[in-house]
Amino acid sequence: MKILLCPLSDGGYLYPAIAAGRELRRRGHDVSVLGRSTAETVAADAGLPFAAAEDFDARRAFSATWWGPTGAAQYRATVRAARETGADLLVTSVLCNGALVAAETLDIPVVVVGLSVHLWDYRAGGDDEPHLGRSRQSRTQDCLQIYTDVREQAGLAGRASRWGDEPLLGDALLLRGDPELEYPGAQLPERAHHVGPLSWEPTPDPAEVEEIGDHLSRNGKPVVYVHLGRFFEGRSLWPRLNEAFTGGRFQAVVEQGRSTDPQPAPGADILLVRKRWMAPLVDRAGLVLSSGTSAPVLAALLRGRPLALSPNGSEQPLLTGACLRAGVAAHFPKSPSVEASALLESAWRDDGLRARAHVLGGRLAAMDSAARAADIVERVAGASAAPSAGATAAFPAEASTAPSAEASVSSKEKHEYAISRPR
Repeated sequence: MKILLCPLSDGGYLYPAIAAGRELRRRGHDVSVLGRSTAETVAADAGLPFAAAEDFDARRAFSATWWGPTGAAQYRATVRAARETGADLLVTSVLCNGALVAAETLDIPVVVVGLSVHLWDYRAGGDDEPHLGRSRQSRTQDCLQIYTDVREQAGLAGRASRWGDEPLLGDALLLRGDPELEYPGAQLPERAHHVGPLSWEPTPDPAEVEEIGDHLSRNGKPVVYVHLGRFFEGRSLWPRLNEAFTGGRFQAVVEQGRSTDPQPAPGADILLVRKRWMAPLVDRAGLVLSSGTSAPVLAALLRGRPLALSPNGSEQPLLTGACLRAGVAAHFPKSPSVEASALLESAWRDDGLRARAHVLGGRLAAMDSAARAADIVERVAGASAAPSAGATAAFPAEASTAPSAEASVSSKEKHEYAISRPR
């Protein structure tokens, strides 16, 4: 079977898809990757063939920052790449609507790699779940509207979706968390499956790991690993970071990949890094401070590290709420009502927090998630009677004239992206 991985190219979306893709390749399938040119070295590290979206006139497509406005560009690039590789099946990520629509056009199955928690409406239950900024219904409707817009741009507006009223799940949605992280009593849609963390990252450079380790050893203070997601329209956590790590007991390693304006104070015990990997840094830390995105939360749990979470938008409030319910995280508010260093000290010394993180992380690690994901991909392919994309697929008449990524919205703010807008 020929499989095209076409997730968003940011690490939190790309790496889990690669974890599944490597297992599928080990089973004898032909697996390749489509993404932004910045992901080429990552695909090479994973040993997978790569095609750059820029070669298909999709410069900003497959970017988590531009996922809403670039759906049409994702669609065109995915259809062309799938036809060139003769793909029989697509593996994409949540928020990659162009790949979903491409699968409809090509009449091939698509498996969606999700986050640690389910983003959209439950099949049943969960009615009393706190909204944490906005409701699941609101998030679902906005995401469906963006998907519908991409279908219209692709010329599919007059055709019913092959997935009925749950098209965002594709033929299967792979959730990387644990059932404990979903709201108590809620039922997932039938096509949603918990597979575990799908943990993979590029090989760390030993010299870089050693250099960071030497710096931390010279400082000598206990290490907190800080990994921030997007701020969206929330408040920056940097004032609190400077408060927590200036003149106190702890030092921080702060990944600045998504923190576009890092502001460490002079004299703060903060080491800024920009790495494609985090495992060696989490291993060195005793606590992980995050805004509540899937990658650092899963990395912490897999290593039995407790969490301090300070969410803004996207899945951050949902995952933070789940971790608080599971007793593996403490809330780290942005307001100065509680001293930051005292919050870190309390979380660090909470043996119950650490023990529960160890138990949940051990359960996640035992899931053999890559094998579970590959099993579902193969099952989806086996259940599909769709012909090969290279044999029969064709563009709809409108596809060649679909608007460019930049022209598909009047401004970037038109979609300040459906799962992130505060309500």
